[in-house]
Amino acid sequence: MDIFEKCYGYGAEVQAAIEQGLYPYFLPLSENEGAVASYHGKKLIMCGSNNYLGLTTHPKVREAAINAIQEFGTSCTGSRFLNGSLELHETLEKEIADFVGKEMALVFSTGMQVNLGTISALVGKNDYASIYDGVKLSNGKLERFKHNDMDHLERVLKSLPEDSGKLIVVDGLFSMEGDLAPLDQLVPLAKKYHARLMVDDAHGIGVTGKGRGTAFEFGLTNEVDLIMSTFSKSFASLGGFIAGDAKVVDYIKHHARSMIFSASVQPASAAAALASLRIMREEPEWNEKLVRNGNKMRKEISALGFDIGNSVTPIIPILIGSDEQTFMIARALFDKGVFVNSVISPATPPGRQLLRTSYMATHTEDQLDQVLEAYAEVGKEFGII
Repeated sequence: MDIFEKCYGYGAEVQAAIEQGLYPYFLPLSENEGAVASYHGKKLIMCGSNNYLGLTTHPKVREAAINAIQEFGTSCTGSRFLNGSLELHETLEKEIADFVGKEMALVFSTGMQVNLGTISALVGKNDYASIYDGVKLSNGKLERFKHNDMDHLERVLKSLPEDSGKLIVVDGLFSMEGDLAPLDQLVPLAKKYHARLMVDDAHGIGVTGKGRGTAFEFGLTNEVDLIMSTFSKSFASLGGFIAGDAKVVDYIKHHARSMIFSASVQPASAAAALASLRIMREEPEWNEKLVRNGNKMRKEISALGFDIGNSVTPIIPILIGSDEQTFMIARALFDKGVFVNSVISPATPPGRQLLRTSYMATHTEDQLDQVLEAYAEVGKEFGII
């Protein structure tokens, strides 16, 4: 059998969607200045970005990245383990740890590498964890539980051997539907069954808990064992971190293959993340504006008659329910100058296909009103409101 056979037989549905003008992925933007993007000369209000605080265009962030290139060049050309560590990386780690309320933080080159490296380092062959990719690269076993279903989680925990290691991994802010993990219920369960709790706060830092994340939102920073996040969202950069007790993070530092065998975060990205972190800490008005915009859009989208699920954040789903209609409505909004994300199975369960919409601190009232007008027109056109 030719290992490439599956490649040549793939793509008929993708090609059909492209020919119909409905394919919504891999669109090459010629401009993406925060709240506004450009595609083949067409201006779009960006409502599909993770640039929650809008800091990618902040003068301090841009200046920090430029200065880092002038000082360090474009790359460290090596891993943190060998020649790729800079004082800049360690400064960033110290300030992150202080910001999220943990003893120590460790920076990785991407957010995905944080999860892969942390979980594969911690989870052994007789241990259990609840996230797929990290367990796949470890010798551990995967046990899933239903979304925010604490009764199901307790049944899973109860079924595991008492002498096994257990790591509960959960999103703080869920990226598709904008709801939060019930950390006030998760923490007692973790303690009851001697499990450790890791919160993936890729979308939460900068958004929840006055910007300090979901654990801070619940007042449970000291009770959550590990906090991770990415730099590609509110930090306006690229990379990620894990934060927790110093002994645990130091162990990860010396065992996480995805860090040891990857080049370190390039200086411009580290400097941009550090500048963004300092803005989050010193200029709370960015988070306050983000929260106001999220509150406005949840209220108004719901008032139009759309189903927005259980969102409590500036990530607001518009539930559609079928692949085809999701693509068609996204295209209709695109034609009206609004960019949203089409989310279909397996990224969301069948029957919960949705438009993922998200809002930024830098969206103006006029832009948000234009978006709402487009939602109303398209929703009525397709008979979903």
